Amino acid sequence: MTFDQIAALAVLVGVVGVLIHGKVRADVVALTGAAVLLLLGVVRPVEVQGAFASPAVIALAGLFVIAYAIELSGLLGWLIRQATQLAARIGARGIWIVIGLCGSVGGFLNNTPVVVLAAPVIRDVAQSLRLSPKRFLMPLSHVTVMGGLLTLIGTSTNLLVNDMARNAGQPVFGLFEITPVGFFIAVVGGLWLYFVGARQLGRSVARDEAEAARLAEMEDARRRTEAEAISRRKRLLPFGLPHIGGSRNQADGSGDAHLGDVELYGAADRPFRLRPALISLGIFVLVIISAALGWAPIAASAFAGAVALILLRVITPEEAYAGLRPEILLLIAGMVVVGTAIEVTGLASAGAERLIGVIRPMGSLGALIVLYGVTLFATELLSNATVAVLITPIAVALAESLGVDPRPFLVCVMMAASAAFATPFGYQTNVLVFNMGGYSYMDFVRVGLPLNLVTWVAAMLAIPIFFPF
Repeated sequence: MTFDQIAALAVLVGVVGVLIHGKVRADVVALTGAAVLLLLGVVRPVEVQGAFASPAVIALAGLFVIAYAIELSGLLGWLIRQATQLAARIGARGIWIVIGLCGSVGGFLNNTPVVVLAAPVIRDVAQSLRLSPKRFLMPLSHVTVMGGLLTLIGTSTNLLVNDMARNAGQPVFGLFEITPVGFFIAVVGGLWLYFVGARQLGRSVARDEAEAARLAEMEDARRRTEAEAISRRKRLLPFGLPHIGGSRNQADGSGDAHLGDVELYGAADRPFRLRPALISLGIFVLVIISAALGWAPIAASAFAGAVALILLRVITPEEAYAGLRPEILLLIAGMVVVGTAIEVTGLASAGAERLIGVIRPMGSLGALIVLYGVTLFATELLSNATVAVLITPIAVALAESLGVDPRPFLVCVMMAASAAFATPFGYQTNVLVFNMGGYSYMDFVRVGLPLNLVTWVAAMLAIPIFFPF
């Protein structure tokens, strides 16, 4: 091994080790690794510059600003409230409809704000139906993540793999080119969650619902007692004068809204503003259309759309900067530098040669299955961006060693790098619902591990059909 290969491998092992340890911010770790590689001369300054100015980073920055403008306009919260009002009338099936709608939105917008807005409302609707929120919050996170597989802009992982493939000399993907594969995986995974996965928590859910029913009975009894007391008080004070120490801002005499009140969360949400909502949505649609029809690259479209929102005074420059999410952009840029070092030093091709020696007898499909499994396992330990940067060069080299088209292997990395269902810390939305739903770590394992296997099988069926070797 050359010095550059040893240095790149040492930095890679160090970065992965610190990320698994989890005591240092991921973006700081990635930037530190990039700085060490630059100081040692493993990568050139122009390659570092290219990582920070890569189309994936520019596209994500623009899309983050556009998504933040839509969030600030109140449009996303308004849509979720309308859907949950319908769900409250229909019942549990209505909640599943809302979850499906959130998944479809996740194909175009960052899924974190979708879950942030939808999760508390879905929890409250479930509680109003005297159902445990555990039935729905974990599926909400998983379905929204699978929704990100629908389009190239659904997740940062897809854009990053596309950018890394372009750097390796591969043709870029179209906006909806991966949609058939992502749609098949999302449908199979969603159906499994609806019919099987949500029932994996049977005992825990039943215990929660029994406790909720007991508390609801106690609350009903308390309200009846208070209503009788108010009735007696009104007879004594016919002019509606308040009792000393009493409260008049609630019908039942209490001074605060009840925990779980849907209107309470609705009032806390951002107010809906028509003009900013229409302009933000219109610009977002134009960005999608221009990228889908090939009028402009997605990076150029998203960047122009973000600037247009500022020029039209839909958002201020300060709000645009607040929506950029620099921790994600810097993490991606730093990991792109690490991935570039792995590629230019020959580590990727060397690793692919060793891997191909093991899986050559399995053929192209066997290699695809193994690659998905390796990517899936790594995703449960590391961030999606890290896995995408590390695995993509190996996927390209592996396909070239087998003498087949690399595109099936690139799609495999896109799908597997987002399939982090088995732990509450594999994806940011999992962390959100983990705390809100009161899940245990093993709850995620019981639901997420089988879902990983189901989506793995679905991907192995769909990828060779839509992306033949």
